[in-house]
Amino acid sequence: MRDHDVASAKLLQRAFVAAIAAVDPQHCLPAFLPAPPSGRTIVIGAGKAAAAMALAVEENWPGPLSGLVVIPPGHGAPTTRIKVVEASHPVPDAAGVAAAKQIIASISNLQPNDLVLCLISGGGSALLALPAPGIRLEDKQTIGRALLKSGATIQEFNCVRKHLSAIKGGRLAMAAAPAKVVTLLISDVPGDDPSVIASGPTVPDPTTIADTRAVLEKYRVDVSPEVKAFLLDPKAETPKPGDACFEKTEVHLIATAQDALAAAAAVAREHGVTPFILDSALQGEARAVALSQAAIVKQISECGQPVGSPCLLLSGGETSVTVRGSGRGGRNTEFLLALAIALDGNSDVHAIACDTDGIDGTQGNAGALITPDTLARARALGLNATAELDANNSFTFFEALADLVITGPTRTNVSDFRALLHRPNR
Repeated sequence: MRDHDVASAKLLQRAFVAAIAAVDPQHCLPAFLPAPPSGRTIVIGAGKAAAAMALAVEENWPGPLSGLVVIPPGHGAPTTRIKVVEASHPVPDAAGVAAAKQIIASISNLQPNDLVLCLISGGGSALLALPAPGIRLEDKQTIGRALLKSGATIQEFNCVRKHLSAIKGGRLAMAAAPAKVVTLLISDVPGDDPSVIASGPTVPDPTTIADTRAVLEKYRVDVSPEVKAFLLDPKAETPKPGDACFEKTEVHLIATAQDALAAAAAVAREHGVTPFILDSALQGEARAVALSQAAIVKQISECGQPVGSPCLLLSGGETSVTVRGSGRGGRNTEFLLALAIALDGNSDVHAIACDTDGIDGTQGNAGALITPDTLARARALGLNATAELDANNSFTFFEALADLVITGPTRTNVSDFRALLHRPNR
């Protein structure tokens, strides 16, 4: 690899590392801890960052506490007072149901002077898997798998999850009343809406059962007769803004995609590169986002707009992938493969795209890197980039090139991180 390529790859990796560090619970959580109550403190939570958040609470809490948080496998932390339970993600399982029942039981008989500290991060929707009465776990699993492949946005997906749940969509707050509930959130959703993050277990739900039916119809998701009947019953609606169960609740966003992008921007400036944050809340098909960002690169190359080179184009948010092929991939590698094709060997551009939780899709990588010679190296290996994209086989493509970014679970999650470095190769 040429010196220019090596230096560019290192800069992109430093930017990603800085982004993750900025949203590490050890760094961002302590300042948001409430004062200890006169009664009990119960810590509950779910998500990819939940164990790391629990550890940060333990290390900074001045009084007694107990509790339980639910995480995906491999996302643990060495807590001593807060129990950590593993469950399946992104498709829920029986372990998640059992953990959710334990959480509900732990907060169901509290007093007004007790405190529930709720630690929520991305992934919590699948991990807090307590089906609503009359709904089977198998129903939620089938619907979840269908929506994962459909191209549905996270807002649409979580609208459905909330209305098939006995714990999400504000129902956890109902169970905790009359205790005070303080929720600390690490946001993995575009726009940072607390009602969408992990399907909003402790906040009012502005969406409705009718919205849920519309999402299922839009993506042609078949549901069981029990689910159909449930979604026609007005009594199954989630609690709305103004409900009395939210009178003693507080919600604090402690880390967002914007925080991660700002940290990456600081790294760029340290290296004499102008950062340009395109958007912290991008959504849409991964390959469509790639085409849009390739067009911005072209404008920079030809006109020096909207920013001059050298520059680092940064974006967050969460793209989606409509799965049509049978390959292996994730939304970040899909974005990069589509970007490499669109750039067609532009000698001035290197890029990285990773999920900030360290897992892109269901594979063991955070994301990948592209260089100006990505397509040429692929052709030398007999790989057809367009065919691999059509097959949704982006993981295999970048694995063959040895260009995967592998971090392991980062124990935080502010969704996607994309950085395109435009620097003249001369």
